[in-house]
Amino acid sequence: MTQTIRYEDKPWLAHYEDGTPSEINFRQTCLPEFLEISANQFPDHPALIFQGYKMSYRSLNRAVNLFAARLTEFGIQKGDRVAILLPNLIPCVVSYFAALRIGAVVVMNNPLYSDRELEHQFNDSCAKILITLDLLGNRMIDLRPKTGIKQIIITSIGDYLPFPKNLLFPLVGKKKGLAADVKQAPDTYRWKKVMSGPPASPPKVEIAFDDIAMYQYTGGTTGISKGVILSHSNLSCNVQQVRAWFPKFKRGGEVMLGALPFFHVFGLTTAMNFAVFMGWSDILIPRPQPAPLLDAIGKFKPTFAPLVPTMYIGMLNHPMIEKMDLTSIKGCFSGSAPLPVEVIREFEKKTGAVIVEGYGLTESTPVTHTNPFAGGKRKVGSIGLPLSNTICRIVDLEEGTTDLPVGEPGELIIKGPQVMQGYLDRPEETKKTITDGWLHTGDIARMDEDGYFFIVDRKKDMIICGGYNVYPRDIEEVLFEHPLIVEAAAIGVPHPSRGEQVKVFIVIKEGETLTREEIIEYCRGNLATYKLPTLVEFRDELPKTNVGKVLKKDLRIEKVEK
Repeated sequence: MTQTIRYEDKPWLAHYEDGTPSEINFRQTCLPEFLEISANQFPDHPALIFQGYKMSYRSLNRAVNLFAARLTEFGIQKGDRVAILLPNLIPCVVSYFAALRIGAVVVMNNPLYSDRELEHQFNDSCAKILITLDLLGNRMIDLRPKTGIKQIIITSIGDYLPFPKNLLFPLVGKKKGLAADVKQAPDTYRWKKVMSGPPASPPKVEIAFDDIAMYQYTGGTTGISKGVILSHSNLSCNVQQVRAWFPKFKRGGEVMLGALPFFHVFGLTTAMNFAVFMGWSDILIPRPQPAPLLDAIGKFKPTFAPLVPTMYIGMLNHPMIEKMDLTSIKGCFSGSAPLPVEVIREFEKKTGAVIVEGYGLTESTPVTHTNPFAGGKRKVGSIGLPLSNTICRIVDLEEGTTDLPVGEPGELIIKGPQVMQGYLDRPEETKKTITDGWLHTGDIARMDEDGYFFIVDRKKDMIICGGYNVYPRDIEEVLFEHPLIVEAAAIGVPHPSRGEQVKVFIVIKEGETLTREEIIEYCRGNLATYKLPTLVEFRDELPKTNVGKVLKKDLRIEKVEK
């Protein structure tokens, strides 16, 4: 492979889609201002769709102003931390933009987290107020004394429903586990009560483009969850970068499938902020399981769908898919984990859509790479090309400073306007992760001669067998090609003479059977001998984060404990 190609020459620019600029002249406009722009341009256009209930851009902007005023009445000022613990519901979007509008710092939290994890995040962020769901209300009231949270505002799935669902919900919500009684407690308020009363305007707050907007907590896949400091500039620039990547999609002209959790940075940027920026309708899916996803696609006809591999796989394996028309979807974006080639082919065949794989981290707001959508080459297994205004290098794994020849794997490092400000109250961690503006991703990657990047594996996940480097992704890609395997994960476990050996965890299709011997024999024809798994464990499911990333640290801990 030619080694005269240099990273600083940006070979990827030659493969950008027509209309995508190499450099963006960023508008120094914060997200709440973009909401106002969309509300002015598309006032009657549906902004949010939930279970058939539609909120227009005019109504969304008014709700954001009203809640921003209410937060001010609760004593929230510029720089104060507002915790949001909600699935994809209308109050989640409203409270997020309202907090940003008055210069507060938003802390998005995962409703699936344990009390211990939430206590850490509330205290680490110094959150002063919490917006959450009635299903979590009593837990949060009990947890509050251990935190600095003063007020709790509680919403319900039933707060925004169309007729006649709004009449039926009080009768059936609790029976179906969709609502819960919340005990009386001081400084605890109902969303609908807070939002009732005459319209109100928030105070005018001067917000600089470089002011802190969010503390977005890492998923904790490799250790303790850290608060990633994201500025208004990070959020705005990344949305503008995503917009530049899809030049053929028009403002006000598409329908977003809002299935990725907004409390995760991938969903936040690509499924919520991007939709608001573009003036699109956003279909809110609080529980992105196969049946609700397919039902929403059939009813509301989304045209753009950012999803993760588990969502594509789940829909393709669900019996409902045979009866559904999915052809409204024009574009799909996939991230968080590798998407098997067979899944791409099958989903594109069902929908007629184009799926582009991309890449990012919480520390980069998150999007840094994507394959070209139209008019450009998509490379199978590649995370694509760096976005506009983003530069990347592959460096040695030891020092992290020396550029490696093109085609050779090393650590991927990134520089761009979407790179975080640092970790909250962790200067040493920040210093290790960002050097001279370069974000060290911890991912092993390579770049080909065209400037396309390929993730080989996580540095922490690399297995060393008998002195050889073994990348779990090589093994997992082979296993995913097996027609009976739905999911697979490979980890290294101790071996008395080889240092480590490969253990694989397999989820097979329902009703099918496979043996350990069959798995190993299948791998033998597709992998080098030193990469072959020696241990095989069958599972009904694999532990995952909320966006479908397999928690290999949990699998390792299980092995150690056993």
